[in-house]
Order: sequence, then C-alpha cells, then structure tokens
Amino acid sequence: MQVAIPLFPRFTALDAIGPYEVLQRIPDLDITFIGHERGEVRSENGFLGIVRDATFEELPHPDIVVFPGGVGTRPLMTDERVLEWVRTAHATSRYTTSVCTGSLVLGAAGLLQGLTATTHWSVLSMLEPLGATATGTRVVEHLPQRIITAAGVSSGIDMALRLVELLHDATAARASQLMIEYDPQPPFDCGALEKADDAVMARVVEYAQYRQ
Repeated sequence: MQVAIPLFPRFTALDAIGPYEVLQRIPDLDITFIGHERGEVRSENGFLGIVRDATFEELPHPDIVVFPGGVGTRPLMTDERVLEWVRTAHATSRYTTSVCTGSLVLGAAGLLQGLTATTHWSVLSMLEPLGATATGTRVVEHLPQRIITAAGVSSGIDMALRLVELLHDATAARASQLMIEYDPQPPFDCGALEKADDAVMARVVEYAQYRQ
C-alpha cells in the first residue's frame, strides 16, 4: 500500500515524522514524501529539511493520505493544485487523514462538510467556516467517509497507530507502538489547553510570536 505524506514550506516536523515512524514499521506500507516539486523543503522554523521524492501529479492515487500541518498550510487552503490533488486522492484512497492544521486543507478541499473534525487547539475556530464541526477530541474518525483527523502535533502518532489497526489489526498496531517505544510518561501534565495556567499560556504566546 502506498502512503503519501505531502510536505510544503513551513510544515511542522512531527506532524509528518510522527506518523511516518509508526507507518514505516509495517512491511506492506511504502511511504513517499510528495509536494509541489521534488527536492528539499524546510520545516516552519527552517531548521529541518526533508527531501520530497515525488510531485503531487506523480502520485495521484495513494492508498493512504497523511496531510501534516504547520503555518505553511494557510496558503494551501487556496492553492487549487493542492486542493484538487486532495479531492482526487480521496476519491480512491482507503483513508484520508490529517494531523494538526492539515485538517484545514482537507476542509478547504470540501472533505469535512457536515463532519466533526479536530486540529490544533489554537485554530479550532477555523474549521467551522469550512463546513466542519470542531471538536477538541484527540483523534476523530469517520470510517464510512474514510476520513480521520488528529489534533496537534503529537496526536499524529496516536492517529497512525489507529490507522495501522484499521489496515491490519490491533497486534500490528501494538507491534509498531513497541518498536518505537511509544510509552508516554511526560514529566509534566500540561499537554492540553485546559491543563495550562496563565503563566504557561503567556509563555506559549511569547514563543509563538518569536517563530512567526
């Protein structure tokens, strides 16, 4: 099965690499990073570059789509080349998925109309104008429509494990989880908006502005 992960300038690294690390452990899944053109593209802070091995047109009908997020998704919401690829790919895909603000691109392509969906907590309000009902749930799936959206960044790992279960079985998902030793035991309990105090939120705003 062919997995396509689109990359674009200012993508969020873990949005793409988190699911990649889960999925690439499964022997029958071949993963290709794609984009507007072949070659290197850099993440949102410019520190990390990843090579895209195919263009959108070279992989029109992947079995799986994993659309990551990042600041760079905003221009894609009006990029008809990207939106048409999303529609075409979804027409024949087994599952079309997103991580973080990748769901905004799915929404702009018309895939989330009338569905619940999630994205990073800071931009949940952007889903409503795209016809979706926003929810803070970490992973939202609509299996009849073959669409799964994941919330911010790290949630892409959870989504990918669920995707492996759907494609194979729970044992395969658990095997992939063990291979990447995904056993979260963070030193802090502040991974959701409702857990953050004012001091943390002030620091989030400070850091976010620094990277804009």
